[in-house]
Amino acid sequence: MALERYLQQVIRENLKDKMVFLAGPRQVGKSTLARSVLEAEGGGRYLSWESPADRPGIRTSCWPAGEAVVVLDELHKWRSWKSWLKGEFDKHGRRLRFLVTSSARLDIQRRGGDPLPGRYHLYRLHPFSYVEAGGERGSSRSIDPGREPLIPGRGSQDLVDALMEHGGFPEPFLGQSPGTLRRWQRERLDRLFSEDVRILETIRDLSSMRALPDLLPERIGSLLSLNALRQELEVSHRAVTHWMDVLERLHYVFRIPPFASRRDSTLQKTPRTYLWDSSLVPSKTPRFENLLALHLLKFCHFLSDAEGHRCDLHYLRDRYGREVGFLVTSGRKPWFAVEAKLSETRIDPALPYYRDSLRIPYVYQVTLSGARDFVEDGVRCLPARLFLGALI
Repeated sequence: MALERYLQQVIRENLKDKMVFLAGPRQVGKSTLARSVLEAEGGGRYLSWESPADRPGIRTSCWPAGEAVVVLDELHKWRSWKSWLKGEFDKHGRRLRFLVTSSARLDIQRRGGDPLPGRYHLYRLHPFSYVEAGGERGSSRSIDPGREPLIPGRGSQDLVDALMEHGGFPEPFLGQSPGTLRRWQRERLDRLFSEDVRILETIRDLSSMRALPDLLPERIGSLLSLNALRQELEVSHRAVTHWMDVLERLHYVFRIPPFASRRDSTLQKTPRTYLWDSSLVPSKTPRFENLLALHLLKFCHFLSDAEGHRCDLHYLRDRYGREVGFLVTSGRKPWFAVEAKLSETRIDPALPYYRDSLRIPYVYQVTLSGARDFVEDGVRCLPARLFLGALI
């Protein structure tokens, strides 16, 4: 089953005038996508910093003659990569098109400003979503933030179930085997620590940090207490905070902040934590919530990275316990809210409350199972096999 990744065409288009940086979790398909771009562009050169045989070619700028695409895989693991790449692009940018991939979040502006201003486009590659894996999409047209998402008239429950069971990473999803999934999960975590954390971060107590990912799946769907993690791991609050930041930079977890509104000063301020691999979450309800979070984050990242819109993902919760799982904003203003439920049930009262108090244009209650698509109290309740078709 061969699937063209959703970013391939936009990357090819953007390579015409700037470098493209492609970030995303380990084993999400960055190298495969980069090789597909090379093939579609008629060839070029692929060099990986993780390959000892390729490093001399990178350091000595061993480039092909004439116009070509150059893929530099995992270049961020070279300490001097930013200043070196700036010089290479300024020297060869008219004939060479650079595609740089990274399994770490490329926080280029984090220290001392951006050393590569105006020279690159940054894209974040996500696992397969419902639409990318073959589900029917609501519209082939460009998405217009602020307008109602276009939901298809039909969908595939089997595809939703497959994403729930195997997650969206290419190898386990295409393999559709519980044994393949378990082996892949173990190997991915081992490589995360042996090849990413060890090389990119300074961790004094690596063995204690290695236990942290085992504690997270059971806590998805609730407010994560760093103090509880600190006590269980018997480390300092500073250490566990740092470790969570590292896992986020390396695309093992992602955090969704609350929406801050002047209209409601009681909104909770603690971010929620989710996993890039939703299949790790053992319980069905938080796993479905994690799957929705991944789809919505991918939707926001695509609109931001590919089309230049300011779209962000938040959640809603106040001191009285009223909460809604997700709020997508456009230009910092509420666009649509989503609450996840396993099956058809009464409309969650928090949805109409926040719709009215925050003036949210569209609100949805999305169910894992169920066949009906209906509106009650101004809230649209529909199954995931339809709602996910409105995304990317």
